Amino acid sequence: MKKTLLLLIFSFLLPKIYAQEYFPNNEGVPNKNTNFSAFTNAKIYVSPTQVIEKGTLIVQNGKVIATGTNIEIPKNCTTVNLEGKSIYPSFIDMYSSFGIEKPKRNTERNPLYDTKRTGFYWNESIRSEVNAYENFTYDEKKAEELLKAGFGVIGSHVPNGIARGTGTLIALNNFDKSSQLLSDKITNHFAFTKSPTTNQAYPSSLMGMMALLRQMYFDLDWYKKGNATNKDLSLEALSNNEKLIQIFASEDKLNSLRASKIAKEFGLNYVLKGNGNEFERIQEIKKTNAKFIIPIDFPAAYDVSDPNQADQMELKDLRFWNQAPTNLKILSDNGIVFALTTDKLKKIEDFRTNLLKAIKYGFDKTKALEALTTIPAAILGKSNEIGTLKTGSLANFVITSGEIFDEKTTLYENWVQGNKFVVNDMTTKDIRGNYDLTIDNEKFKWKIDGEIAAPKSEITTTDSKKIKSKLTMSNNWLSTVVKPNDTLKTNFTRLIGYVENTQDLSGKAVLFNGTEVKWTATKTAPFVKTADSTKVEKNNRLMPITFPNVAYGNLEKPQAQTLLFKNATVWTNEKEGILEETDVLIKNGKIASIGKNISDASATIIDAKGKHLTSGIIDEHSHIAISNGVNEGGHNSSAEVTIQDVVNSEDINIYRDLAGGVTISQLLHGSANPIGGRSAIVKWKWGASAEEMLYKDQPGFIKFALGENVKQANWGITNPTRFPQTRMGVEQVFTDYFQRAKEYDLAWKKYNSSGKKGKEKAPRVDLELQTLAEILNKERFITCHSYVQSEILMLMNVADKFNFKVNTFTHILEGYKVADKMKEHGVGASTFSDWWAYKFEVNDAIPFNGPIMHNAGIVVAYNSDDAEMSRRLNQEAAKAVKYGNISEEDAWKFVTLNPAKLLHIDNKVGSIKVGKDADVVLWNNNPLSIYAKAEKTLIEGVVYYDSKKDEENRIAIAKERNELIGQLLQEKNKGMTTQQPKKTEKVAYHCDTMEE
Repeated sequence: MKKTLLLLIFSFLLPKIYAQEYFPNNEGVPNKNTNFSAFTNAKIYVSPTQVIEKGTLIVQNGKVIATGTNIEIPKNCTTVNLEGKSIYPSFIDMYSSFGIEKPKRNTERNPLYDTKRTGFYWNESIRSEVNAYENFTYDEKKAEELLKAGFGVIGSHVPNGIARGTGTLIALNNFDKSSQLLSDKITNHFAFTKSPTTNQAYPSSLMGMMALLRQMYFDLDWYKKGNATNKDLSLEALSNNEKLIQIFASEDKLNSLRASKIAKEFGLNYVLKGNGNEFERIQEIKKTNAKFIIPIDFPAAYDVSDPNQADQMELKDLRFWNQAPTNLKILSDNGIVFALTTDKLKKIEDFRTNLLKAIKYGFDKTKALEALTTIPAAILGKSNEIGTLKTGSLANFVITSGEIFDEKTTLYENWVQGNKFVVNDMTTKDIRGNYDLTIDNEKFKWKIDGEIAAPKSEITTTDSKKIKSKLTMSNNWLSTVVKPNDTLKTNFTRLIGYVENTQDLSGKAVLFNGTEVKWTATKTAPFVKTADSTKVEKNNRLMPITFPNVAYGNLEKPQAQTLLFKNATVWTNEKEGILEETDVLIKNGKIASIGKNISDASATIIDAKGKHLTSGIIDEHSHIAISNGVNEGGHNSSAEVTIQDVVNSEDINIYRDLAGGVTISQLLHGSANPIGGRSAIVKWKWGASAEEMLYKDQPGFIKFALGENVKQANWGITNPTRFPQTRMGVEQVFTDYFQRAKEYDLAWKKYNSSGKKGKEKAPRVDLELQTLAEILNKERFITCHSYVQSEILMLMNVADKFNFKVNTFTHILEGYKVADKMKEHGVGASTFSDWWAYKFEVNDAIPFNGPIMHNAGIVVAYNSDDAEMSRRLNQEAAKAVKYGNISEEDAWKFVTLNPAKLLHIDNKVGSIKVGKDADVVLWNNNPLSIYAKAEKTLIEGVVYYDSKKDEENRIAIAKERNELIGQLLQEKNKGMTTQQPKKTEKVAYHCDTMEE
């Protein structure tokens, strides 16, 4: 057996012995070391799950030749006895920008609307042609930090743009530059981050980035089929790199779900780079079936000693500090495959500290080792080369004093490709003990304790007075500085000596006056390790995760109930009108029965006597709960983007809307451009995912806009250049785009009817024109931001020209001037109750606008366009009674049934009718009263807001905050690193909000 093993070793080495001998050597006489190295008597972790006790590891030429027991040591071998020590595979960090210069930010002030590049993709954030290895410079200093942390291999890429190009794989070999590059192209990188090196305006929002990615993939497919007449190096690179590992830096739990959505649409398999908050949405994360790369950059404790500053902190931030260390355990417990990364850490040395903290909070040590070795190796397709110490693998391993994830374990050496990097000298002699010290005939007592590699010194005089001293060891050279007790004096004495015999130490002493004398120290007693008297530090009590994991979140997701409201005043919004002393049965998410004396044995009875039951309020125009940009203003048309991509299911404004009786909102794109993005109709199911909130089978809507905003009159740009700059230019934008959409639609209809059978090339998929063609085909409806009567008439004329109808004019504050024309066209109105004079183009607005349009036979709704107003829409409806003598019943329809009609969902919601969705609100008073409060808000039979539970939540939140602040104060008292409290600044989106 042993002879066979030696033959295998020799045969394995033959192709390797002369590797890279063609490299010239200009630094000295060539000296190729082909000796074997054998590490014996070690506890060897061949892999996280394969451990050899008292094993032998043999390496040569940077490769593992053999691991096991009873292995015959080959001749020409250097043997290292590692009795009592352990060997592990070196770690792998597959996500970094190691060796890459940070991209420089473009400083041009005015935006660029086209591209300056030639031969590449039209958007400068698509940089798929970039290769990290061509921009790479080995950073030896940074490499040393990583080596000290146990890493042997690192993946690197250029963190610039949305499509970032390929990543490279580097061995952290500080001794042989020719062997550092393991793979020039191994990964392909993407992110939701615009390139800082360009001032190109598009995309300016998260939804724009998602639309750009979709268009890029459609263009890639079209280009690959030979349809393009031009050469595009960006698309060619994308095509060439399709088989590489695709890594997407989502950097957030909700963005991970968004990236997975794109991956699913295009049959891709992204490895997602998270940010450590995945535990907050673990079930949705699990459903992605994606592999992850997870950082462990836990937040430092907040210094909350100042109560005023502590009050600025949101509960979700305090809670995240408390819960973040559990992320790895929760991911692992849910079967999610992930690798770990040092990314985002300010100091590499914090990696070990944070990992040990995660282990302390329940993360399994074997899983931790897998996340640093076998898992990243497998994801990269390099399991035969890295991540284990199996035969044929690179000789990448660390030598430790014990179990690698023990706090007291010392990492001695990190070998990369058979080259030794010393972290802590494991040949350091143990000089700990008690000594009689003599310095130039003066006697002292010397006690040396601490760790072998980091000993501590305590020197006392013969009369037991302590003298300050500091001892260091390096390569068995001892150096001690003896300090005077008088802090004002600088007369230090320095002891230097090489340790040969730990029983008798000696060397040279340099006195404070420069005189050199001899010193000796004779051991009088061995070092005795005292029992560790420090208490095992308990973990902080973990706060429960809620849905969503913010204030007022639910401990469990609420479920549909069977409820029977008894003796309520029911506002039906149907021909029955307002019914007194009436029962309503809610069952299976629907309104099951309306009448008197209803009974159901399975129902929970709610006494609604003296209270009012209505259908839920519907806000036709809202901008709450949108992530990273309400406007995509980078182009004059952004029909390709959709708010459905960026619903923020954790916005506290959702809960506030529910408290105001709002059950449905249409989330609209802003008004930065004439043709905006597609909208999202949502049901506010607090605690559900964004996808679950989307109204099922919702009709398609898109936001258009007229007026000041779209022509950049109020953008504050020094030299605005985006077309249009005038109101007449806005009309030309509509005419041009609809003509192009018409031609696009005809081209596809022609291809679908005959081209598929013949040899005609397929038209290019254009998401923007595709959306506009849906309008022409009456498959999508327009909601148009509008103020001035001339522009209102203009858009209706454009619509007539292209044979479609505008669905809704929103704002429409001069609608009363053209109500007859609106009625003739068939358009509805979603307006404000009494906003006026807040900018020049609304100077003619009047509070009678809504009632006048209503009386002209137009379907009129009142909307909020504001996070604060949206939870008081019941009071906005009451203003129709005040200003227009509208009946209470019709006024209530302004915020319920009428917006449902405008949204084409009145067949399911907007009134209390048997068979409709049980989206209802129980009020303690007439809903039009300023004293009315919502007591219960239901969506599809689920209670998402309850005023009594809200009161309980307030008490619980105060208690939780108090406990968390107590934990944070304890962290500070223990001397832990702290950070200043930070108030989360939230942007309240409106139509004209623009973000970078």
